[in-house]
Amino acid sequence: MLDPVQNPQLNADGELHHLLSLDALPRGIIERILSTADSFISVGSREVKSVPLLRGRSVFNLFFENSTRTRTTFEIAAKRLSADVFNLNIASSSAAKGESLLDTINNLTAMQADLFVVRHSQGGAPHLIAGHVSPHVHVINAGDGRHSHPTRHYKRDFSALSVAVVGDILHSRVARSDLHALRALGVPDVRAVGPLTLLPDGLDSLGVRVFTSLEKGLAGVDVVIMLRLQNERMNGALLPSASEYFRKYGLTPEALRAAKPDCIVMHPGPMNRGVEIDSRVADGAHSVILPQVTFGIAVRMAVLSIAASSARFR
Repeated sequence: MLDPVQNPQLNADGELHHLLSLDALPRGIIERILSTADSFISVGSREVKSVPLLRGRSVFNLFFENSTRTRTTFEIAAKRLSADVFNLNIASSSAAKGESLLDTINNLTAMQADLFVVRHSQGGAPHLIAGHVSPHVHVINAGDGRHSHPTRHYKRDFSALSVAVVGDILHSRVARSDLHALRALGVPDVRAVGPLTLLPDGLDSLGVRVFTSLEKGLAGVDVVIMLRLQNERMNGALLPSASEYFRKYGLTPEALRAAKPDCIVMHPGPMNRGVEIDSRVADGAHSVILPQVTFGIAVRMAVLSIAASSARFR
């Protein structure tokens, strides 16, 4: 039995109660999320695109940072689970008038909120909320600062994969979640590829191999996960220019030849064509970028349903 004080994501029985980060999340829970997601993939193709698992539950999407895909896919996921979904307009909410984050949470909890999906520019905001809410309330991290973005989806057979994460790893919460999940799931060869100025310290300690050469970093890989340049999070000139970056690290058909012939290319979006990825790759036979969006809905359905089925203390 795991102590929820030691891992605030879990209840007293070691079940998922909040999803805040993939760091320190047990492998069994990650595998359960993915297997549950598999069972939800077909829901979107049915005539009635819903299941009643969250009927009567209220899901509040709290996006303190702009998003299109993440907010929309969480809304779709919750509605496909038959939840009542409320999207808080932060720009016109009391938070914009100076109300504190926790006071906002208290007021929404008083409105009978059951789950909060939180995206915030400050790292640790979902953790703060999870430590504050009532025991029956669940918190799902939809991205916080540069820290984490734990509801992404991967190619499923992990036992012999070679995966390269390419680009602005320093500022990418998607990259951090990917690297933690891939290592937790036993992927034997995880690589980080990019210029030194965009590679965080400590990757070696995670068991991640570091490359500053795109050709060497892609050699023989099964999966290529491309990242956009997060200019909004950069302080100072970390790169000479977008065109120079594309010349050295842009994923073109020529660069992709270094990977395995049957490799897949992923991207969390939004894409900057001609900066980190060539349109011929983004729209090509190796790309699974659009199916990622579909799978992402199923993963978010899985997270919401699993978390909502747990009790904080028994």
